[in-house]
Amino acid sequence: MPQALAHYVSHWARTRPSKTAYLGGNTPLSWADYDSASEDLAYRLLDELSLSRGDRVAVLLPDGPEVHTAFLACEKAGLVTAGIGPRAGPSEIEHLLGLTGARALISRGTHQEKDMGDLFASIQQRNPALQHHLCVDGELGPSQTLRLDGNPMPPKSARHATLEPRLSDELFLLNSTSGTTGMPKCVTHDQDRWFAFHDLAVPRARLNESDIFMSVVPAPFGFGIWTSHTTPTILGAPCVVMPRFDAEEALALIEELKVSVLAAVSTQFIMMLEAEGAQTRDLSSLRVLFTGGEAVPYGRAAEFEERTGASVLQFYGSNETGAVSGTSLDDSREARLSTAGKPIPEMNLRLFDEDGNDTTEQGEGRPGCRGPTLSRGYYGPGEEVERANRELIRPDGWMMLGDRVTLDEEGYLRVVGRIDDFIIRGGKNISGPAVEERVAEHPAVALAAAVAMPDPVFGERVCVYVELRPERTGLVLEDLLDDLKSRGVSKETWPEKLIVVEKLPRGSGGKVAKEALRQDVRKRLSEET
Repeated sequence: MPQALAHYVSHWARTRPSKTAYLGGNTPLSWADYDSASEDLAYRLLDELSLSRGDRVAVLLPDGPEVHTAFLACEKAGLVTAGIGPRAGPSEIEHLLGLTGARALISRGTHQEKDMGDLFASIQQRNPALQHHLCVDGELGPSQTLRLDGNPMPPKSARHATLEPRLSDELFLLNSTSGTTGMPKCVTHDQDRWFAFHDLAVPRARLNESDIFMSVVPAPFGFGIWTSHTTPTILGAPCVVMPRFDAEEALALIEELKVSVLAAVSTQFIMMLEAEGAQTRDLSSLRVLFTGGEAVPYGRAAEFEERTGASVLQFYGSNETGAVSGTSLDDSREARLSTAGKPIPEMNLRLFDEDGNDTTEQGEGRPGCRGPTLSRGYYGPGEEVERANRELIRPDGWMMLGDRVTLDEEGYLRVVGRIDDFIIRGGKNISGPAVEERVAEHPAVALAAAVAMPDPVFGERVCVYVELRPERTGLVLEDLLDDLKSRGVSKETWPEKLIVVEKLPRGSGGKVAKEALRQDVRKRLSEET
């Protein structure tokens, strides 16, 4: 019978009960307390909310130990978790509750300064399938305090139900895509795909139970599920999590807790490099940084390695596909920092052109794959979801990614850009990530994001938004172009408009919200005319 994560937690609770499972809340959460708190919550969900096996429960909690306790409780109760990212706003929350058919919501009392009881009541009027709101007033642990539909719950569950946990090959999680256009879709997950991901990752980074993990990626998303919920649990290793990402605090925790394996998207590790603690903290315990999720700037990755002594590794893939390619400690530094590694043999990667023809031998195209880390596609009723699944999975079974990539003569994969992340200027495709990488090499720039700017003559022009380094007070387009020219950067990747912002907007998964920037530049242009 397939075993799921609850089996591992129970094992560690018996064999190393006082050892730490999670750090990052007010107090460390031991394996024994993780096991007992999740079990108590599992009984509550069945006994007091009258939920049935297979029901969906939406979880909207900060990225501390409690979100993992809630996920594990749903697994033990035989329920399916609908994970909602911490950046989700009211309209997205309502959409996801409806799309997943959730019968209950677990959340804090407030979210983004909004009273969740009031929001729940409002959504419930339009969604009668949604029945219960379970409010977590403190950490989900030995002294957890809960309110059900506004009323305090007793300190202990009555425990009348019978727990029938999810198996590893059953649907256990629905999470939203972190896209920034329209309302998100929900990706289906069983645990077997993340166990397969674990098996691929361990030898590449030589992970073991002596490592101290730290994941600053939101837990409901694929990168976060693997790095904070799955691999540390299988290994029995502690994992440091943060209810809210803060670069300075993250660096302090790395130093204090001797973190050895860090997981962060590119935006986050760059923010850490820009923080004062990057120069003052002892970060020598770090040996591996797993990153990805968006283009990884070579220069900043090299800077991170030089500052910490850690090796930067990345997997290429998506929430839908899992890992497709990846680097390892055995790769050269040049390969690790300038490529997304070699395709993983088990994933059977192929490249296709716009007409669906195989272009693998030519070495460039849109990747598709078939293998053990694939999801089951998108969840939900209706033509929109059916259409999305048809776009995701070809009739012959290949699951597609939304990027254009190349394979070099040595077999290393490089991401050229998103299918929808090209700026088409006068018929010429210009890669947004290529622009961003060059602009980010300017000494004043901390982060860059390139988007298409509508133009009546060329169709689109290149607009770049930047965050500046803390010590820099300004940057103008002319100075940026002079710097690009002095470095011999191709003119086709030069931006034609520069907008300096205090902070780039982020999507649910922590990536830069490109669609928000596209809307902003269109608004700016309309105001200028």
